Amino acid sequence: MKLIVSGATGFVAKEIIRQSLSISEITSVVALARKPVSAPEKLGEGADPSKLRSIVVNDYNHYPEEVKKEFAGASACIRTVAITPAKSKMYDFEEVKRVCQTCTLDGFNSIYESGVSKPFRFLYMSGVAAERDQTKTPRFQPQYSLMRGDTENKVLALASELDGVEACCAKPGIITAPGEMMRYIAGTLVQLSVGIPSIGVVDVAKAMLDQVVNGFEKEPLMPEDLIRIAKKPSSS
Repeated sequence: MKLIVSGATGFVAKEIIRQSLSISEITSVVALARKPVSAPEKLGEGADPSKLRSIVVNDYNHYPEEVKKEFAGASACIRTVAITPAKSKMYDFEEVKRVCQTCTLDGFNSIYESGVSKPFRFLYMSGVAAERDQTKTPRFQPQYSLMRGDTENKVLALASELDGVEACCAKPGIITAPGEMMRYIAGTLVQLSVGIPSIGVVDVAKAMLDQVVNGFEKEPLMPEDLIRIAKKPSSS
């Protein structure tokens, strides 16, 4: 299968790419980013770096025909592009919405229009605080949380209109990484205060790859789902 990883230079995406190169079912990895992407260091057993194809776009709103040709025949896409809650305060909200929502839908449409393999699985990485119910007022960054939830709604609605397409939203809590103490502390505080478990970047990548390769178990994928799926024995 051909897998597209959108936002390929990001924290989670790098780990997705690293693991994907060792998964036998995945025969091609299209790393989509605004700058060139090379194979990560410390590849796993059986990794094949030749499967990686780096594709550069200047704007996640616009995909030239030569880029769309690289999407053709794809079986799945994991989209990780977003402005995080912490960084969102540094930008005008309309720009945050453009990156998180408009670019997501434009990218989804452009990939589908390229001629995907069916069934095609689109996995949108959101966050546990994203609120789909637009009548609610979330406690944490309400405008941002509602926008991310609305994006989830729009992704699922678009998938329902497209032939042979399945969509799912992954909603992790704090994502930790080995050696990054601040992420670990933040994850611990969130779990103690509101009961949302953190998840390591290796596990969240493993869980999302499992779902695009083997099919979505449920929608959405909440933190506890991602942790559970990550504990399953690898199929490859």
